[in-house]
Amino acid sequence: MEETIKIFIYIHAFFGGLGLITGIGSSIVKKGSPIHKKLGKLFSIGMFTSSIISLPIACMPNHENPFLFLIGLFTIYLVLVGNRALTFKPKQKLEANNLDKLISGSMFVISLLMIGLGLLGFIQKIENSILYLFFGGFGTFMTVKDFLFFKKFKTKKNAWLISHIGKITGALIASITAFIVAGLGLGNLISWIAPSIIGTFYISYHSRKYKPKKK
Repeated sequence: MEETIKIFIYIHAFFGGLGLITGIGSSIVKKGSPIHKKLGKLFSIGMFTSSIISLPIACMPNHENPFLFLIGLFTIYLVLVGNRALTFKPKQKLEANNLDKLISGSMFVISLLMIGLGLLGFIQKIENSILYLFFGGFGTFMTVKDFLFFKKFKTKKNAWLISHIGKITGALIASITAFIVAGLGLGNLISWIAPSIIGTFYISYHSRKYKPKKK
C-alpha cells in the first residue's frame, strides 16, 4: 500500500511542479498573448490534476490529513472558477448557469466547514487551527464575491477579467505555498500564510489596473 501511495505522491508532485512553473511563466508574459494562453492551459491542467490526486492521498492510511483534503478542494475551486470566468466574456452569456452556482455554492459550504473546524480547534487547543480560519475566511470572501459577480458582470466592464485574474492567481499562490511547505519542508504558520498575504496585494494591484476608471 505504501508503495502505491508513493507513486500517487510522485504524480501529484510532478503535476504540481508543472503548475508552478507554467503558472509563474503565465504571470510574467503579456496577458492575452498566445504564450500566456498556452502556459495558462498547462497551469490549469497541472494544478487541477495535482489537486485531484491530493484528495485520495489525504485519505490514505498514515497520510490522513483533513486540512490538506480541504485545501485540495479549495485549489480545485480556484482553477475551475478562474477558467469559467472566461466564459462570461462573450456578450451572449446573459447569466451564471447552474454549474457556476454549484461550484461557488459548494465552496461556500466547504469554507464554512473550515471556519467551524478552526473554531473547534481553538476550543480544543489544537495546533495551527488558525489555518482553517484563515483559508475558510478567504474561501467565504471569494465565494460571496462570486455571487455578487454573477449579478453584476453584465454591467461592470472587465468584471470577468478581474474574476479570472483573482482566482487563477489564487491557484498560483496555492502552488507556491505547496512548494514552500512540501518542497522546502517549511511547514510553519508563516510559510502557510505569507504567500496568500503577498498574493492578495498582487491581485489587488491588477484588479485596480483593469477596473474601469471613474469619469
